[in-house]
Amino acid sequence: MSYKDDIHKFIKENYHIEADHPWEKTPDYEVFRPNHNNKWFALVMNIEKKRLNIKGEGSIDTINLKCPPEIIGSLRNEKGILPAYHMNKEHWITVLLDGTYPLENIYDLIEISYDLTK
Repeated sequence: MSYKDDIHKFIKENYHIEADHPWEKTPDYEVFRPNHNNKWFALVMNIEKKRLNIKGEGSIDTINLKCPPEIIGSLRNEKGILPAYHMNKEHWITVLLDGTYPLENIYDLIEISYDLTK
Protein backbone atom coordinates (compact mmCIF):
# COMPACT_ATOMS: atom_id res chain seq x y z
CA MET A 1 0.00 0.00 0.00
CA SER A 2 1.19 3.49 -0.79
CA TYR A 3 -0.44 6.87 -0.43
CA LYS A 4 1.51 8.18 -3.42
CA ASP A 5 -1.52 8.49 -5.73
CA ASP A 6 -3.59 10.07 -2.96
CA ILE A 7 -0.83 12.65 -2.42
CA HIS A 8 -0.76 13.52 -6.14
CA LYS A 9 -4.52 13.96 -6.21
CA PHE A 10 -4.54 16.10 -3.07
CA ILE A 11 -1.81 18.43 -4.35
CA LYS A 12 -3.36 18.73 -7.80
CA GLU A 13 -6.87 19.44 -6.46
CA ASN A 14 -5.79 21.86 -3.73
CA TYR A 15 -2.84 23.66 -5.31
CA HIS A 16 -3.22 22.99 -9.06
CA ILE A 17 0.37 21.75 -9.20
CA GLU A 18 1.82 18.88 -11.19
CA ALA A 19 4.97 17.01 -10.21
CA ASP A 20 8.33 18.07 -11.59
CA HIS A 21 10.94 15.39 -12.34
CA PRO A 22 14.28 17.23 -12.10
CA TRP A 23 16.74 14.30 -12.03
CA GLU A 24 17.59 12.05 -14.96
CA LYS A 25 19.07 9.36 -12.70
CA THR A 26 15.89 9.16 -10.60
CA PRO A 27 12.99 10.01 -12.92
CA ASP A 28 10.45 8.65 -10.43
CA TYR A 29 11.45 11.26 -7.80
CA GLU A 30 8.89 14.05 -7.86
CA VAL A 31 9.25 17.63 -6.68
CA PHE A 32 6.26 19.85 -5.98
CA ARG A 33 6.70 23.63 -6.07
CA PRO A 34 4.20 26.49 -5.83
CA ASN A 35 3.36 28.00 -9.19
CA HIS A 36 4.49 31.46 -8.01
CA ASN A 37 8.04 30.50 -7.01
CA ASN A 38 10.65 27.78 -7.32
CA LYS A 39 10.76 26.66 -3.67
CA TRP A 40 10.00 23.03 -2.96
CA PHE A 41 7.30 22.09 -0.50
CA ALA A 42 7.25 18.34 -1.17
CA LEU A 43 9.56 15.69 -2.57
CA VAL A 44 8.16 12.20 -3.22
CA MET A 45 10.73 9.42 -3.44
CA ASN A 46 11.02 5.65 -3.35
CA ILE A 47 13.95 4.86 -1.05
CA GLU A 48 15.63 1.62 -0.08
CA LYS A 49 14.56 0.70 3.45
CA LYS A 50 18.14 0.17 4.59
CA ARG A 51 18.95 3.82 3.75
CA LEU A 52 16.26 4.86 6.23
CA ASN A 53 17.35 2.32 8.86
CA ILE A 54 14.12 0.37 8.39
CA LYS A 55 14.28 -3.39 8.74
CA GLY A 56 13.45 -5.52 5.75
CA GLU A 57 14.27 -5.73 2.10
CA GLY A 58 13.11 -3.51 -0.71
CA SER A 59 12.12 0.10 -0.85
CA ILE A 60 9.37 2.34 0.43
CA ASP A 61 7.54 5.41 -0.86
CA THR A 62 8.20 8.56 1.17
CA ILE A 63 7.52 12.27 1.10
CA ASN A 64 9.84 14.97 2.39
CA LEU A 65 8.02 17.99 3.79
CA LYS A 66 9.14 21.31 5.17
CA CYS A 67 8.10 21.98 8.78
CA PRO A 68 8.63 24.67 11.38
CA PRO A 69 11.64 23.64 13.50
CA GLU A 70 9.60 23.96 16.71
CA ILE A 71 7.33 21.03 15.76
CA ILE A 72 9.84 18.72 14.10
CA GLY A 73 11.03 17.15 17.36
CA SER A 74 7.54 16.11 18.42
CA LEU A 75 6.66 14.90 14.92
CA ARG A 76 9.70 12.61 14.87
CA ASN A 77 8.23 10.82 17.89
CA GLU A 78 5.31 9.70 15.70
CA LYS A 79 5.39 6.34 13.92
CA GLY A 80 6.07 6.84 10.24
CA ILE A 81 7.95 10.13 10.56
CA LEU A 82 11.74 10.17 10.26
CA PRO A 83 14.52 12.73 10.13
CA ALA A 84 14.62 14.16 6.63
CA TYR A 85 16.35 12.00 4.04
CA HIS A 86 18.96 14.09 2.17
CA MET A 87 17.49 17.39 3.39
CA ASN A 88 18.14 19.82 6.22
CA LYS A 89 16.91 17.92 9.28
CA GLU A 90 16.17 21.15 11.14
CA HIS A 91 13.53 22.20 8.58
CA TRP A 92 12.41 18.98 6.86
CA ILE A 93 10.95 15.58 7.76
CA THR A 94 10.47 12.34 5.85
CA VAL A 95 7.06 10.69 6.11
CA LEU A 96 6.50 7.06 5.13
CA LEU A 97 3.65 6.64 2.65
CA ASP A 98 2.95 3.01 3.60
CA GLY A 99 0.00 3.62 5.93
CA THR A 100 2.09 3.91 9.09
CA TYR A 101 1.16 7.59 9.48
CA PRO A 102 -2.49 8.60 8.78
CA LEU A 103 -3.19 10.08 5.36
CA GLU A 104 -5.29 12.95 6.78
CA ASN A 105 -2.33 13.96 8.96
CA ILE A 106 -0.05 13.87 5.91
CA TYR A 107 -2.45 16.26 4.17
CA ASP A 108 -2.15 18.62 7.15
CA LEU A 109 1.64 18.46 6.92
CA ILE A 110 1.51 19.16 3.18
CA GLU A 111 -0.54 22.29 3.90
CA ILE A 112 1.99 23.44 6.47
CA SER A 113 4.85 22.81 4.06
CA TYR A 114 3.09 24.64 1.24
CA ASP A 115 2.38 27.63 3.50
CA LEU A 116 6.06 27.80 4.48
CA THR A 117 7.03 28.30 0.83
CA LYS A 118 4.78 31.33 0.29
